[in-house]
Amino acid sequence: MVRAVPERDAACAIAHAAAVVGDWWSLLLVRETARGRHRFDELQGELGISRKVLTERLGHLVDTGVLDKVPYQEGPVRYEYRLSPAGRALLPVLVAMQDWSDRWLLGDGTLTASADEGSAEAVRVHELPGTRLPRLTLPAHTGAERDPVDPDAAATVLFCYPATGRPSPLPEGWDGIPGAVGCTLENRLFRDAYGDFTAAGIAVHGVSTQRPDEQRAFAAAEDIPFPLLSDMDARLSAALRLPTFRTAGQALRLRRAVLVVDRERTVRHARFPVTDIPHAVEEALAEATKLSG
Repeated sequence: MVRAVPERDAACAIAHAAAVVGDWWSLLLVRETARGRHRFDELQGELGISRKVLTERLGHLVDTGVLDKVPYQEGPVRYEYRLSPAGRALLPVLVAMQDWSDRWLLGDGTLTASADEGSAEAVRVHELPGTRLPRLTLPAHTGAERDPVDPDAAATVLFCYPATGRPSPLPEGWDGIPGAVGCTLENRLFRDAYGDFTAAGIAVHGVSTQRPDEQRAFAAAEDIPFPLLSDMDARLSAALRLPTFRTAGQALRLRRAVLVVDRERTVRHARFPVTDIPHAVEEALAEATKLSG
């Protein structure tokens, strides 16, 4: 049942949004469906929620259009719960909440594109190996939507980076943000080693939150041979709870991280923080090559 919005807040969009997803369990259900958990028992097992409360919250999110209830079995009919277009539109909000908490609740308020090894962000990334990436697509600089995982490759390297300074200039003070500098260098290093990756049957995909047209201009200028994928809608960030940061007046940016994902979509290696970019490229090649033998 949808919570009624008081008459005094009838024109307040924040109050209406809070009535839909302001509940603890509702937000966590959006988080888990974004991570690829769609069935009742999966959600209950992951969240430790009672069946009664889970049934109520799922019904609420279906009634408000955040989730779609989709049959996946007949006799008896069983359902999956998947994000609707309205639900997917919540993902940037969810990632922004995570980013705010990482900085102001779990961190000390410092603006950084990196992290300490023992930080909450680092712990989340270090726990990714063994996690299966749900099926999703991202816009590519080539103009098509692409799966972040190449099904024809023995492994896929996903390297996440904040932003390049071409074609759009980077914000003032960018060079002073720890971990922000080096995106062009990283792309060039993966470009220069691309022959070694392809010879081993390994795909390489770069990922940032920049728009595809910005990535297209950069790829042309730097002769980038691999796809650059745009996570501007936070689908990958939400699916893997990737660490982000935001400068004043700017969109959320991915912090630099390198993942190796196998053909079955399981993360097999994760590097974060990336403090030595050349070493991270070499390490990604070595780890991915182990999966191509």
